[in-house]
Formats: sequence, C-alpha cells, structure tokens
Amino acid sequence: MASPALPSAGPRPAEPPASGAPPTVPEKAAPEQPSPAKAVPEQAAPAQAAPVPAGLPIVPRRRPGRYVSGGLALLATALLVRSLAGNPAFEWPVVGAYLTSASILRGLLLTLWLTAAVTALGFALGTVLAVARLSGNPVLQSLSWGFVWIFRATPLLVQLLFWFNIGALYPELSLRLPFGGELFAVRTVDLLGPALTAVIGLTLHEAAFAAEVVRSGVQSVDQGQLEAAASLGLGRGRVLRRIVLPQAMRAILPPAGNMLIGTLKGTSVISVLAVHDLLFSAQLVYNQTYQVIPLLLVATLWYVAVTSVLSVGQYYLERHFARGATRAGLPPTPWQRARAAVRRTAVRRAVGR
Repeated sequence: MASPALPSAGPRPAEPPASGAPPTVPEKAAPEQPSPAKAVPEQAAPAQAAPVPAGLPIVPRRRPGRYVSGGLALLATALLVRSLAGNPAFEWPVVGAYLTSASILRGLLLTLWLTAAVTALGFALGTVLAVARLSGNPVLQSLSWGFVWIFRATPLLVQLLFWFNIGALYPELSLRLPFGGELFAVRTVDLLGPALTAVIGLTLHEAAFAAEVVRSGVQSVDQGQLEAAASLGLGRGRVLRRIVLPQAMRAILPPAGNMLIGTLKGTSVISVLAVHDLLFSAQLVYNQTYQVIPLLLVATLWYVAVTSVLSVGQYYLERHFARGATRAGLPPTPWQRARAAVRRTAVRRAVGR
C-alpha cells in the first residue's frame, strides 16, 4: 500500500476569502535592521593634499654646468675674434680690396659653374648606375658594382691626373666604320683641355658616390607601399612619381646636400691642372704680390659664403619633402622663431604700457 503523503514544510497558500468579504491586502514587511555584528564599517575619507599657496613661484632646476660651459665657450670665442681682428698679419684692408676684384670673381663664377655641372651630370649618371644595380640583370649589376668600386677606391687627385695624361695612352681618338674608312680623328691633347678634363674626372668621381646615395634612398621605401600601389592598379610611372620619389628624397637629400658642398670645395683640387677656379685665381694674385695670407682669406670667405647659402637651401628643401612624415608637424624655422619672438616682445611692451 502506498503511504499517505505528508504535508510539506513550506508556507501554505492563502485561502481565498469568503464570498462577499473584501480582499485583504498583505502588509509590507518592515526592512530588516542590520545587527550590530553585521554592521559594515564606514570607509575612511581619503586624505586630501595640502593646498599649494597661490603666490608660491615655480623655480626651475638649477644647472650651473651649463652656465659655466657657456661662459667658457663665449670667452674662447671672444678671444679668437679679438685675435683675428687685431692681428696685423691678416691684412684685412688687402682682403677687402681683393674680395670683389675681377680675377677673383671670374674664378668664383667658374667654380660655381663646375659645381653645378658636375653635380647634375654626376647624379644623372649615378641614377643610371643605381637602376642598373637594382635591376635583375646580373651583367648590369656587376658592371655597376665594378664602376662604383673602382672610382670610390681611387683618390680624386689621382683620377684627375690620370685623365689629364690620357693622351699618353691614346694619342689620337678616331671613329672608323667596320668595312669603310675613317670618319674623323682628333688628337687627344687637342680635345681634352684642362677644363674638360676636370669636368670628366669630377663627374665620374661624383657618380660613384651618387649611385650609392640613390640606391639607398630607393631601398628605404617600404615594400608594402609598392604592393599596395600595385593592388590599386597604379602604373609604374605614377608609383615612381607619387610614392617612391617623395619618400626616397627624404633619405637622398641629406647626403646629396653634403655631396654638393663637398663638390664645391673639391673643385679647388683642379688648381693642379691650371684651371682658373677660385683658388687658382687667388694663387695667381699672391704669386705676384706675395700676399699669401690675405688672398687665402679671400678664397676662404667666398667658400664659406657659398657653402652657407647652399646649406640654407638644403634645409628648406629637406623641410619641403619632410611634410607629413610626423604627426606632430614640422618644427618652426629660425625665421618663424625670430618673428614669434618679435611679436612676444611687442605684446609685452604693449601690456606694460
């Protein structure tokens, strides 16, 4: 037999009220008060820092080493300037007299022309060599590497002397047809004068270094950008103009600017070939007047002036191609800083009035 079911221990359901009686509303139970044992302790308020007085000045960190080193550098510079200005052996009046003389200016113009021509021709040939080095043709790669190796390993003066005496190896240059007569022939000494020899020697020397500069600049561009451009269907010419060159110029311009300045100063080597550049023109003058130091100072001042102009142009050219390289933007130029300082000074004077 089945045992009878026992009543459950849970609460019994409320019986429905009798008919006609209003329904009873259960009263809300009072909230349970926490026992003293279960009381949660109040959190302590965080300790507040002591207020900083409003009139307390902020003192920068003292750096006595900077002031001492700066003072010593200024003292040494002042002593050097005083020595240069007060030494009568420099003969500054003679320097001023020959600084704009006709012979010196003609030598300066030839130096500038040689610098521009050698730089243009050298980078044009260097770009061709860099393309050959980056190509997949092993013959072109080997020839380009061999050219760069030979002309970088040989001193510039040795190359110039070799090209100046090329007539000893090839007294005559001629062009002949395979099964015909001679088209033309010219003596080497008549064709290669001192100026043309200087251009050839300097250009070949410049091209060897320019090839490595261009090659390193092209290889600095991330390969993923070229793949992204190819996936967009851009042509090779457009990829070269819009993607490769703007980014490669950031890596090419600094060494290229240094090479340009080096070429300007390197033209002084051609004075051994009796080319009338700036240094050779100064030498011709002091060989007649025996004023060696003043004429060397004349050449030095012109080299410093032209180099300074080229350095300023290099700075702004690098700044142009560096646009968009950083998110913070480009730092202000010295001219912008000077104008900002003038504005701040004017504002302070206006406020002080």
